[in-house]
Amino acid sequence: MTTSSPPSVPSPQGTLGFRAVPRTGVVYVTKEASARGYRTGHPEWSNLGQGQPETGELPGAPPRVASIEIDPADHYYAPVAGIPELREAVASLYNRLFRRGLRSQYTAENVAISGGGRTALTRAVAALDQVNLGHFLPDYTAYEELLDIFRLVTPIPILLRREQGYNFGADDLRREVIGRGLSVLLFSNPCNPMGKLVSGRELAEWVEVGRELDCTLLIDEFYSHYVWTLGEGEPGPVVSAARYVEDVNRDPVVIVDGLTKNWRYPGWRVTWTLGPRDVIEAIESAGSFLDGGGSRPQQRAAIPLMEPDLVLAETRAIRDAFLAKRELVLRRLHDLGMRVFPEPAGTFYAFVSVRDLPEPIADGMDFFRAALEHQVICVPGVFFDVNPGHRRAQRLSRFHQHVRLSFGPGIDEVQRGLDKLEAMIAAHR
Repeated sequence: MTTSSPPSVPSPQGTLGFRAVPRTGVVYVTKEASARGYRTGHPEWSNLGQGQPETGELPGAPPRVASIEIDPADHYYAPVAGIPELREAVASLYNRLFRRGLRSQYTAENVAISGGGRTALTRAVAALDQVNLGHFLPDYTAYEELLDIFRLVTPIPILLRREQGYNFGADDLRREVIGRGLSVLLFSNPCNPMGKLVSGRELAEWVEVGRELDCTLLIDEFYSHYVWTLGEGEPGPVVSAARYVEDVNRDPVVIVDGLTKNWRYPGWRVTWTLGPRDVIEAIESAGSFLDGGGSRPQQRAAIPLMEPDLVLAETRAIRDAFLAKRELVLRRLHDLGMRVFPEPAGTFYAFVSVRDLPEPIADGMDFFRAALEHQVICVPGVFFDVNPGHRRAQRLSRFHQHVRLSFGPGIDEVQRGLDKLEAMIAAHR
C-alpha cells in the first residue's frame, strides 16, 4: 500500500520566474479524471468529488433563472465593492432573516460583492495586518495556498481530535486564542469536509469569545443553507453568525457567502463579504488591486434572488432533496464497510474512513485512483490537512485513510457512483 501526503501530489514545475503552484484538491482530482475521459455530464461517470450542488429544478423550489436581461449601463465596470443595489439587498436579507428587532442593522456599507468565494476570501486575507491566524484541521483545501501567499499572516493550525468527536467548544476557542495569540480565526461553518456545525447557543458563545478577546471570526458560510442537525436555541433553517452579532460595526465577525452553493448558481460567481464598515473598506481596497470587481450584469440579476421568502423556499427545497441523498449515502457507505464519523450535520459531503477496506484501497489516494478506473471521482482526505507552505513536518497525514464524497449531484448520479464503488470494493475482497 502506498502512503499519501500532499507533497506527493504532482504540481506544475516552476519556469520563467514563476513558482510552481499546487492545484487544490478538487482541481487536481478533476484533471486526473479528465485525463481518463471524464467530462461534465458524461453519462457513465459519477462526480462525487466536486463541491457543486445540482443546479436544476427541485420540487417546491422557486423557478430557476433561465435568462438575464442586460441594461446598457451594465456594460460598464462595476464598482469594486459591488453595485449599491445588490449591496443593500444583501444587507436587507441578513437583517430580515437574522436581525429582526435588533438595534444594530447592516447597511450597504457593511457589504462587499466579489466574483467568487476564493476571490472574497483572498480579498479578506490580503487586507489583514501582521497577525496570527488560526485554522482547523481538517478544513477547506483552498485555504492552504491562500494562507501561504500573504506572508504577513502567520497560519496557526488547530487540531480537531477524533477521540473528542472533533468537538471544539467556546472554552477551547478561548484557550487557543489566548494561548496562541490569535487575532483571526478562519473556518468554514458548516465545515468542509466533515460537515461539523457550530450553531445555536454554541455559535453565540463563539461570537462572544471573539468580541471579548478581540479576535476576528472570518467565517465561510457557503454551506449554511445545507443544515441537517441544529444546535440548541437555533431557530433555523439557515445558520449564520449574523444572528449573534450585537453591533454590526464593532463586533469582529466577518462572513463570506454567495450564490455558489446556497442558491445553487455556482457558475454565476457572485459572492459577498459581510462585516464591520471599516473592514469592508479595507476589503474594497484589496479588491481594487486583486481583481478590480465582479460582473455588473450578474450582480444586477442577483438582486431579486435576495428576497427572503424566495431564499427560505429554496432552502426548504434543498433540505427535502439533499436530506434524502444524505440518508442514502450514509446507509450505503455503512453497508460497504466504510465509516463516517461524525455524520455530517451540514454540507453535502461525507468525510469517509476507508481504513477497514481491503489493503489495496485502504489508503485515500489509492482509493481515489481505483475509483477513477471505475469512473467515480472523489477527493483524498490528505488535501484537507491544511498545511500552508508545508511548514509542518512531512509526516503521514492523519487523514490519509479518508476520502470526501459529495452528494451534491442529482440522486441518480449519486446512486450510480455508489453502485460503482460497491463493484470496486467487491473486486478487491
